[in-house]
Amino acid sequence: MIATNKTWPWKLLLVAILLVMAAGTWGAVQKIEYQWRWYRVPQYFLYHAEDAQKIAFDGIVQTIKTSGDVTEVVLVSENAEKLTVSIDTDTLQVSEGEDLFEGDTVGFVRQWRLGPLMMGLWTTLWLSAISSVFALVLGLLTGLARISKNFTVRGLATIYVECIRGTPLLVQIFLAYFFLGTVFDLSRNVCGIGALSLFAGAYVAEIVRAGIQAIPKGQGEAARSLGMNSFQTMVEVILPQALKKILPPLSGQFISLIKDSSLVSVIAITDLTKSGREIITSTFATFEIWLVIAVMYLLVTSILSQIVYYMERRFAISD
Repeated sequence: MIATNKTWPWKLLLVAILLVMAAGTWGAVQKIEYQWRWYRVPQYFLYHAEDAQKIAFDGIVQTIKTSGDVTEVVLVSENAEKLTVSIDTDTLQVSEGEDLFEGDTVGFVRQWRLGPLMMGLWTTLWLSAISSVFALVLGLLTGLARISKNFTVRGLATIYVECIRGTPLLVQIFLAYFFLGTVFDLSRNVCGIGALSLFAGAYVAEIVRAGIQAIPKGQGEAARSLGMNSFQTMVEVILPQALKKILPPLSGQFISLIKDSSLVSVIAITDLTKSGREIITSTFATFEIWLVIAVMYLLVTSILSQIVYYMERRFAISD
């Protein structure tokens, strides 16, 4: 109770700061006199598509049978070939006995489809997921190489880490696509995943290295005194302890990878960012689309952050 009484002034201060920020944002929005068109945004998440049902031959409408919202149209070709087409009742555009020609529209079928924003989000998620797996494997191997006693292995790992961390991701994506992609005839998706994996792997390697070196040397010495070899000591003793220590920075790196994946749009991969740019070119709803995209990225990263927080608590209980 005493702690609650001490914190309430700070809670009020936080609310006041947020209100001031909201008021400042509202004032800035009113000042630019922008015409907001939020009503145009929902269709880019989910929309009702109409697929035209066309006849593939010259023929005649033999029968039309309606059953509620669905109508079946039986078409007969000049060669007595029959074709049954199902359409939505209210979209029927022919009548019984009518002569039709190849390419004529019989009616339409409506169905819900994911809009470009959802398709772009899906592309972002699977690109990030695959890149994260490769980055984790590459980072783990490179991290182990960084602490290797072999000079050549350690040197190669150091060169890789320093080169990747010392150059911008955007440049790496361009090099992967325009150089490696051209030489080895790789698709843009492969180039994008490769560039993201190499970039994140270098940072994961340093996280793994730091986590392993943070484990007291006595742990390894105790394992070897029990008869374990170096491989068993690393896999069964050192790495499990290091994982608990590196989980927060490791998860932070993978969350950053989701945001960094927006850069693959420069090589024409239709991720969430590129989908947003394409929508803006046709609607000119610049602020609405970018704000929605920012919120979508925020939701994804927030969910992942909560999952990692849950894992941290589970590891703390297991200790």
